[in-house]
Amino acid sequence: MWGGRFAEGPSALMREINASISFDKRMWRQDIEASRAHVAMLAAQGIVGQEDLDSIEEGLDQIEDEYAADGVPEDASLEDIHMHVEHRLAELIGPSAGRLHTARSRNDQVATDLKLWVRGAIDETCAGVEALQRALVARAEEHAETVMPGFTHLQVAQPVTLGHHFLAYYEMLRRDRSRFADARVRMNESPLGAAALAGTGFPIDREGTALALGFDRPTANSLDSVSDRDFVLDYLFSATALALHLSRLAEELVLWASQPFGFLQLSDSFSTGSSIMPQKRNPDAAELVRGHSGRIAGAMVALVMTMKGLPLAYSKDMQDDKQPLFEAHELLTLSLAAMAGMIETSRFDAGRMRAVAESGHSTATDLADWLVREAGVPFREAHHVTGRAVKLAEERGVRLWELPLEALREVEPRIDERIFDVLSVDASVRSRTSFGGTAPQLVRKRIEAVKRALGMDG
Repeated sequence: MWGGRFAEGPSALMREINASISFDKRMWRQDIEASRAHVAMLAAQGIVGQEDLDSIEEGLDQIEDEYAADGVPEDASLEDIHMHVEHRLAELIGPSAGRLHTARSRNDQVATDLKLWVRGAIDETCAGVEALQRALVARAEEHAETVMPGFTHLQVAQPVTLGHHFLAYYEMLRRDRSRFADARVRMNESPLGAAALAGTGFPIDREGTALALGFDRPTANSLDSVSDRDFVLDYLFSATALALHLSRLAEELVLWASQPFGFLQLSDSFSTGSSIMPQKRNPDAAELVRGHSGRIAGAMVALVMTMKGLPLAYSKDMQDDKQPLFEAHELLTLSLAAMAGMIETSRFDAGRMRAVAESGHSTATDLADWLVREAGVPFREAHHVTGRAVKLAEERGVRLWELPLEALREVEPRIDERIFDVLSVDASVRSRTSFGGTAPQLVRKRIEAVKRALGMDG
């Protein structure tokens, strides 16, 4: 492979540390796709003849069939997927195979293959995100009026609806999809033809190969073309943000499935038992999604640390860009599918959620708002009055709305019987009609909008 420069071959240890075929073999489809585009361009430009073109294309077709049927054979002496394809092509068609590498280097070759792979990974990830969004929206519609406690500091704060809660995660995922979409647009420039680092003297058509591979244009600088891994980092940054959101949702499922909460029961399909305690129903799928987020973030940090000190252009360190990328994508794909399955199949206990929402004096803010709205009390004074009412309820061991009117009037004489129209959890959620609020009518309106955005209204 290295031609006449070296008198001896590499040591066994060098072959082992240098080889990447064990993990970059998953790019074999992309390598064949890019090779087809490259040789077609070489022929169109008169750099290789028609006979060589036909022979190379037939050989690539056969390699594609072999790899699809039997997988990629691994030979550490051939280092990577690019040399495996080229070596097999030479076995099949002879010396003509050597013309395929005209006007390209493994440097622009790997950058092109990896971009093609990442582009496909983005599309797969976005499809997984959409599937989870659909699951969330379906359950949100089912529970648009199901009252549950809203928390701050994990303390009961104000009542909301379960549908509103699910839509919060829809919004997180909407931003996640936008990050991946932005990354896809930004990365969609072809490095092919940049060669090793300086371009090539052959009269190649980089615009033609870019369009043939679905890129918008060729990259503008040959040095940047082969040294750039921003597109991998963009994927990993976006994956980390998405994994963070999945982890937050997973944590809530773990909490909600616990006996102290009792908000839901995960299906058998996404639960496990205990080897010693037969009563257990463990939320292992949610816990693993939560755990995977750390590994995905670790993949992002690993590549940041690899790239941070590299001079232009290509360095062998960059071979280590693929393993964290591949692992992150696999974990993210699995996490998205598992989360969608859990959301679709979980059973929610509306009675239990309502009971907790009614605890902790969760409608205290509604009392303060009523004083402002109906009695003209400044909010800070209303806040103080409400605090005294809550203290009185706690002393009597009752909920806020269970205090008799006489007791409330002792706290604040301007309170009248109308206060009981706003102190129930149902009245509280109905009153939250500001844009983006939890009122069921707004939740249903938002659901209709997101269903249209997801094509679920047909």
